[in-house]
Amino acid sequence: MLKVEKVTVAYGRATALREVSLVVNDGEIVTLIGANGAGKTTLLNAVSGGIPLKSGAIWLDAHKLSGLPLHKTVRLGLGYVPEGRQIFGAMSVMDNLTMGSYSLCAQNRLSALGYIGWFIRRPSVQSNLELVFRLFPILRERLNQHAGSLSGGEQQMLAIGRALMSSPRMLLLDEPSLGLAPTLVREILKLLARLRDEGLTILLIEQDATAALKIADRGYVMERGRITIEGTARELLGDDRVRQAYLGKAVA
Repeated sequence: MLKVEKVTVAYGRATALREVSLVVNDGEIVTLIGANGAGKTTLLNAVSGGIPLKSGAIWLDAHKLSGLPLHKTVRLGLGYVPEGRQIFGAMSVMDNLTMGSYSLCAQNRLSALGYIGWFIRRPSVQSNLELVFRLFPILRERLNQHAGSLSGGEQQMLAIGRALMSSPRMLLLDEPSLGLAPTLVREILKLLARLRDEGLTILLIEQDATAALKIADRGYVMERGRITIEGTARELLGDDRVRQAYLGKAVA
């Protein structure tokens, strides 16, 4: 589904990505492993259209993403859950979810004034909303609550739910467990595995590399803006280099 070909990204004179290449197949969870500053978030931003490429190309199926702004990559089927969640704290849960479906509205060239009425009537948006409530029943209970008053775990659920409102075929997630208790981390990762099993393709950055590899199909290790190791999740879990650098020597 996703193909990254020799992508280089630079911030001024500093090169953040150096000829990075990877693939994510339809229906997979692929995880990126690496220390802070390795280039993982930069890669997700490049895929989503958040930053320009210095060289290389990115493809989603037959669509070339390189050079497209973020809102157009969303319309092509990419959903993005950024690090730190970045929900609209002063808005209600419902308003946040509504904003997540904006790309569907924009495709139909509807005016902002007609948006709410369209949202209420649109079958695809309603089905997405029901999907979010099925995955995260607590959001239905918090529908009129300010998003900023939610717990950290609930905010992460909202961030994922907001991304699902755009009907993505592929989901990019940057550190979904950041700041969450271990029990919530397990719950979020279990949900991602469930979404994969239901047909969603996922590219994941996760600080808990061991937990991420346990739900992933494959993975890539990044160091200083380059891909240095790749393999199946099982291969990476058993790789001594990966174990010592990212998983801890005690990993079984």
